Amino acid sequence: MRFHDRSDGGRRLAALLGAYRDGDTLVLALPRGGVPVAAEVARALAAPLDVLVARKIGAPGQPEYAVGAIAEGGGLLVDRQAASEAGIDAAALARAAEREAIELARRVERYRGGRPLPPVAGRTVLLVDDGVATGRTALAALRALRERAPRRLVLAAPVVAAATVPALRGEVDDLVAVATPEPFAAVGQWYDRFDQTTDEEVVALLARAAAERR
Repeated sequence: MRFHDRSDGGRRLAALLGAYRDGDTLVLALPRGGVPVAAEVARALAAPLDVLVARKIGAPGQPEYAVGAIAEGGGLLVDRQAASEAGIDAAALARAAEREAIELARRVERYRGGRPLPPVAGRTVLLVDDGVATGRTALAALRALRERAPRRLVLAAPVVAAATVPALRGEVDDLVAVATPEPFAAVGQWYDRFDQTTDEEVVALLARAAAERR
């Protein structure tokens, strides 16, 4: 199972989410890569689109190796075993989390320009990403959202590592994926085109989604 690009992944994912076209669904993307996917989902469901910003906490010298994650609203996830295996002590972990918190705040301001996160309580919320590998970033975001009391919390992505699915299912009311392959090395291996999504693209996609709902 491969996707041409994130928009293709979003369209194929949207085809599995028709049950959530109910007028009360909110689509939240994990930026940056989740936004092109979520834009297609929101369009297909005629649902509003916004972002929930989360950041992985990478190991020193290995920024792509996530030992935890933070999410706006206070979501924090730390994999103590992964941190220990990477030789990260509590002080180094705290410094890494602080750095990511600064970048998280920058992105929140850049993408929403001071707007608060849309109301979540009592709504069906679809958290969308371009793919889920370890699931740590998604878990931090899901826990932050659960604190806001959604009626139903759904995680959706074109591709999710099969080994990660059991841990994710315990955090959501529904998990929807086009494919759950194993083995799974990286999200990008399942896309023909996996260029980095820019801040400018995120802002443009959010603006277009808002304009389409006016």
